[in-house]
Amino acid sequence: MVLADDHMLMRRSLRQLLDSEKDIDVIAELSELACILPEVRKHKPHVLVLDLGMLEGSSRETIGQLRALAPETQIVMVTMQESPAFAQRTLAAGALGFVIKDFAEEELAQAIRAAVCGERHLSPRMALPPASSRGSLSKDTLTAREVEVLQLIAFGHTNVEIAHKLHISPRTVETHRARIHRKLELTTRAELVQHALTRGLLRA
Repeated sequence: MVLADDHMLMRRSLRQLLDSEKDIDVIAELSELACILPEVRKHKPHVLVLDLGMLEGSSRETIGQLRALAPETQIVMVTMQESPAFAQRTLAAGALGFVIKDFAEEELAQAIRAAVCGERHLSPRMALPPASSRGSLSKDTLTAREVEVLQLIAFGHTNVEIAHKLHISPRTVETHRARIHRKLELTTRAELVQHALTRGLLRA
């Protein structure tokens, strides 16, 4: 596999972590975006571990280009950003893994192994619990307005901000929010974010 991260200390830390795994071989380390495609085409690694912060402009565009030009290489993104929006965009663009750096010790090797097998790995902090343990989670249980509110909640907006965007009162937002929690049988904002991400309700 190839490891690309422009922060030297973080790259060293990730390298040490991966070197401790007997079934993972790091064949190249990269610190510049311009070097990624040439090195990937040269080595043809099974997996590219790529720091999301290295991507300029549209991360979705860059990932798509890498996948198109080096289809034999699967991409696992690592990032400090616990953002469902970023996760949604990178997975939709063709990445197979999305790992929060703070949890790399627990998750990165697992994500790499999954990518080798063509399987996705999403950090459990972003992943939705099985529907069977949380009741019916279909977006069809929500009204169109509740879906709008859910999307804005997932993107981190406050009740006041949601009210302003939807031209309704903060009290009405609170009512919608309570109904969403009740219908989906979810109790925290994090669970709502996970639901929205898994159901494809987040759009850039």
